[in-house]
Amino acid sequence: MNLVTLLPFIVLIGAMFLMTRSAKKKQQAAAQMRDHMTPGTGVRTIGGMYATVKEIGDDTVTLEVAPGVHAIFAKNAIGAVLEDAEYNRIVHGISDDVTTDTPVVPDDASSLTEEPKTDLTKDKGEDEAPKLDLGKKDGAEGDEEPKDGKTDGEAGAK
Repeated sequence: MNLVTLLPFIVLIGAMFLMTRSAKKKQQAAAQMRDHMTPGTGVRTIGGMYATVKEIGDDTVTLEVAPGVHAIFAKNAIGAVLEDAEYNRIVHGISDDVTTDTPVVPDDASSLTEEPKTDLTKDKGEDEAPKLDLGKKDGAEGDEEPKDGKTDGEAGAK
């Protein structure tokens, strides 16, 4: 057979080998992570629930999902074992870091939109801003009512 005809099969077999090798590494890392669980450790399940490990069995884990509420999960259902600081930050809102460099996001958007300071607006404490002159003068032509009491729409109609 020709090498050109075998090349696609060789590439396909090589890609399958690399994908299965990567999947095995991920499975081994997940199993090793689950083996490092100890009672009192914070975990996240694959469903996204945060809980504290109470007991560890051969294939199951007893989790405390709320004070006094225990649930039994399969070990495979544990998605991540969290560090204490991360668990407390997510679940309890407790941050060990006193100084944060991240900006504080306000609860409402009113503080995000400040009125721009222009020469037409004045500082607080002064009277309101002057009215804008849009080029139309009081009593200008076209503002007057017709002398016969009719408006423009009624002027030509009889």
